[in-house]
Amino acid sequence: MNIARTLNGLMARNLTPDRARELGQLGYMQWLGTLPANADYVKEAGKAYAFAEEFIDTDPAVAAFCALVRASQHRPLQPLDLALPKAKRRGGARSRRLSI
Repeated sequence: MNIARTLNGLMARNLTPDRARELGQLGYMQWLGTLPANADYVKEAGKAYAFAEEFIDTDPAVAAFCALVRASQHRPLQPLDLALPKAKRRGGARSRRLSI
């Protein structure tokens, strides 16, 4: 299930609000990219949100992901605020090991 892999990547502790928003956007783009070309977006978005909503209160990046999923379904459709993170050093492998 592609949503499980995406959520696993979003669940990190001690994120700043900006980093959580960046990860939520990246997670949304990753999830969207894994959908089959003939997928029913509304149905898939509903499944993704239902799967992720139990983590909204505990994981800020998942909350950002869910906000994007909800926003993508509002009518009339509006462009989503999506951007790749700005390039900067974040500590690399050592930082990831220390975060566990």
